[in-house]
Amino acid sequence: MRLAEIRDTKRDLYYFQLRLGVAGVVVLAAFTVLFGRFFYLQVIQHQYYDTKAEDNRISIVPNPPNRGLILDRNGVVLARNYSAYTLELTFSKIADLERTIDQLAAIVDIQPKDRRRFQRLRDESKGRDTLPIRNRLTDEEVAKVAVNRYRFPGVDIKGRLFRQYPLGEVASHVVGYISRIDDRDLERIEESDQSGNYKGTDHIGKTGLEQRYESALHGTTGFEQVETDAGGRIMPGKNVQKLAPRTPPVPGNNLALTLDIRLQEAADRAFGENRGALVAIEPATGGVLAFVSKPGYDPNLFIDGIDPASWDALNNSPDKPLNDRALTGLYPPGSTFKPYMALAALELGTRTPSQTIFDPGYFVFGNNRFRDATAGGHGVVDMYKSIVVSCDTYYYMLANDLGIDNIARFIGQFGFGSRTGIDIEGEFVGVLPSPEWKVKRFKNPAQQRWFPGETISVGIGQGYNSYTPLQLAQAVATLANDGVMFRPHLVDYIENPITGERTHVEPEASKTIALKARNLEVVKRAMVGVNKEGTAARAFAGAGYVSAGKTGTAQVVALSKNEKYSEATVAEHLRDHALFIAFAPAENPRIALAVLVENAGFGARSAAPVARKVLDYYLLGKRVDKPVETAHPPARRTDKPAGPAPALGEPADAPAEAAPAPKEDEAND
Repeated sequence: MRLAEIRDTKRDLYYFQLRLGVAGVVVLAAFTVLFGRFFYLQVIQHQYYDTKAEDNRISIVPNPPNRGLILDRNGVVLARNYSAYTLELTFSKIADLERTIDQLAAIVDIQPKDRRRFQRLRDESKGRDTLPIRNRLTDEEVAKVAVNRYRFPGVDIKGRLFRQYPLGEVASHVVGYISRIDDRDLERIEESDQSGNYKGTDHIGKTGLEQRYESALHGTTGFEQVETDAGGRIMPGKNVQKLAPRTPPVPGNNLALTLDIRLQEAADRAFGENRGALVAIEPATGGVLAFVSKPGYDPNLFIDGIDPASWDALNNSPDKPLNDRALTGLYPPGSTFKPYMALAALELGTRTPSQTIFDPGYFVFGNNRFRDATAGGHGVVDMYKSIVVSCDTYYYMLANDLGIDNIARFIGQFGFGSRTGIDIEGEFVGVLPSPEWKVKRFKNPAQQRWFPGETISVGIGQGYNSYTPLQLAQAVATLANDGVMFRPHLVDYIENPITGERTHVEPEASKTIALKARNLEVVKRAMVGVNKEGTAARAFAGAGYVSAGKTGTAQVVALSKNEKYSEATVAEHLRDHALFIAFAPAENPRIALAVLVENAGFGARSAAPVARKVLDYYLLGKRVDKPVETAHPPARRTDKPAGPAPALGEPADAPAEAAPAPKEDEAND
């Protein structure tokens, strides 16, 4: 039997103390490391992590500025702002976007059109993280979302300023509209180094003055620091200003226009339901008094993205309401061209005022006969009578005598075929025909040749002539102002809304045409005769002022050599355009205007009455009511029948499609 071993207590105690010491050292080392790390984080790196913590708690929020107002010359507001709430989604904070939208739809009214618009905005604004799913929430909807906000990370209610155009279609092409910023806008903003100034801004000017004066209207974005919760939402009442002061936004400047919106409305009513354009200018300054394109459109539709139904209605309308006819519509001037032809003849010595021609009702050139609008002609015609009765034959002969080079050089001085430089984007150039233009226009050498017969067509404002109503208005304003041409402008001054300081747009005389006073007097006296005893006498009967004018009728489609024009049989959209230019009072012009009524036939019948109503309102304050009937030509003429359509005037070797045939004027009205 073995004896139990005797335990060595000293050895056991030694090993126990050794293990305890090692454990203590390990624990001490661990605590030393922890303490060192704690000291490093809390003392050495205190500022760094304190700043990071503040960054997580504090957000820099852009504060977009109020957009400037647009007002007419009398202070009538054409574009203003109002505040409303939007329901916005931040994609980076939402796990399931469709599910979130479905859940929100149970709380607020989200229609299929809202979803479609939201998807379209996502497609057009791929670089944006936050977009609205609903605008203009009611107070009840705001309360519902606020109560349920905890359920929806990435969903916020934000107060926004919205643009409004209180007059709707009136002056819509002038004022234009703003709409949501898309990728192309972002590129332009970045190129202009304005990205910081557009933080928090969702809209930008797209057309009209809203686009042209975007930099003045937008203002300067402000910034402020706010405290946010763990979900990134702003804590109410927790504005933080201890780290940096709040930078307030600077509101955009206001635009005061030369436009008289009541005159604009009067002109709009004068057109009735007809398509067309009217531009009225103050000759002594170039200030635009009215700028009408009919029909117009409601710019309010575009602010938040136009819905497909409204877009299709506007875009596919045969009346093309989105086209700015005054700025981009190109039309032959018809007989409104004749006063400038007469002035060219006087200035270049090709005619004297008393020199006469005999008008048998046609002009023979080569093997072709160019017919006058009046069958049988006007007999003996001097310059005064040629303008008053609008004698085509006189100007057929004059064009042939002047030659196309002289016509182009002289007429070009009045701005025909050139941009006016008006302060709105998108102006079209038009066509002032000349041999040089034709070489540039056509690639086929056979089409580049200028034929003498084409000059005949140009002489009565037909052929290749093609100008905007704005160019016609600038030209007649220059004539009324004795050859001093002012650049047309829509903005009178830009106003700082804080200081009230105004920066005026000074009238800019772009050129002075050297014209003899006696020659100007001859042409002006004849234009006065047009309204007193000539083609526009019926429209201006009983006027309480003396005015000067010229009627015109512009052919839309070319006729074959022996084809006769008939309003009763031709399709409405192929009927002639009616034109009229005027200025008044004749002795001291305060207003000059050009009127175009599309497919309305004779200028004396359709365009001159529009001008009369506008002049009556501006000079006499007479109210303008909409016409009971439109001015489109009736199915059957009740006045004197038109003369036979003129024949195509090119010589035998000219291509048939070289230019539209000369067209009868309004002499029978």
